[in-house]
Amino acid sequence: MAERILCVDDEQNVLDGYRRQLRKKFDIDIALSGAEGLQSIRTKGPYAVIVADMRMPEMDGVQFLSKVKKIAPNTVRMMLTGNADQNTAVEAVNEGHIFRFLNKPCEPDTLAKALAAGIEQHRLITAEKELLEKTLIGSLKVLTEVLSLVNPTAYGRASRVQRLVRQLAAEMKISLTWQLKAASILSQVGCVTVPETTLTKAYQGESLSREEEQMLQDYPRVGSELVAHIPRLEAVSQIIAQQEKKFGVVDPLMPAIAEEPIPPESRILKVALDYDLLESKGTNKVLALAELKGRSGWYDPEVLDALEAIIRQEEHFEIRKVGLKDLTDQMILVDDVHSTTGALLASRGQETTQPLRYRLKNFAKKTPIAEPIAVLIQPKEA
Repeated sequence: MAERILCVDDEQNVLDGYRRQLRKKFDIDIALSGAEGLQSIRTKGPYAVIVADMRMPEMDGVQFLSKVKKIAPNTVRMMLTGNADQNTAVEAVNEGHIFRFLNKPCEPDTLAKALAAGIEQHRLITAEKELLEKTLIGSLKVLTEVLSLVNPTAYGRASRVQRLVRQLAAEMKISLTWQLKAASILSQVGCVTVPETTLTKAYQGESLSREEEQMLQDYPRVGSELVAHIPRLEAVSQIIAQQEKKFGVVDPLMPAIAEEPIPPESRILKVALDYDLLESKGTNKVLALAELKGRSGWYDPEVLDALEAIIRQEEHFEIRKVGLKDLTDQMILVDDVHSTTGALLASRGQETTQPLRYRLKNFAKKTPIAEPIAVLIQPKEA
């Protein structure tokens, strides 16, 4: 399907001219005002390129394209105006992040070349978005699935944290950005340097040696340094570095970042990680939430409110006991899954996925798995 273009101008004859001149090369929609243009984006979009006139009543081109940037950030924006004033150009670029600034009247060939360049820019933007949000995230998931064979305890926690982060973002009505997805997937990668026995002791609330405590304090830094070597994951590295930092407390163990603002993604991870740790120790959901709320200044209050709403929703989940062959995706394990010889295969709270089910079924071909398996199932909406 050809990329589509929206032209916005308060003069009908100008819009008709665009269509006559460009219809053989481009798929063009028109709008007679900024308000009409915004409505077209909502009902007919997405558009690869939007071209707007500067001089329009009620909502000028800068105001319109600034709104476009918020509701359609991947759309390439261009400005056409009869006013060649430098201040107008600067304002348009700064407020609307304009890709091209063209003077009216604009020759058809000049406009056509600008639109072709805009479409190419849109292809680059969407290709990078595809790379980051699908290819890269998919690769990271495969990587962590492989790491689960080395350290199922840490991977089980990462899986639980991913699910909770996804729920928190939805409850807070914020976009689950690819950076937040990646950070939740990689939040426990620093645990590759921590023995599984130490992790098990920590998650069960057992006392740790000074050396073991230091390992656990260091794991966010180790994870951050590992991730920093992956191109395009610099922001993810910073999120992981601060995922254990307390929201309103200066942490003497992390002086290098004590004065830096905590990324919103790190605040979400901090709540998810601490809540999961309490649950892993056997604390029930309500008491775990109460304990988090009692830690004055540790957490972003907005994230805690979202967690409370999620806990209320999960009260309606149904617990079932199923055989290995009856496991399906998106069930939540109520208890750890062990082999009959006691080997840990999957951690409680982990969401079942196709790779996990395949792994359990393949393992069971050689060594039996303890059944039935208790799972949480979200009730179907009426």
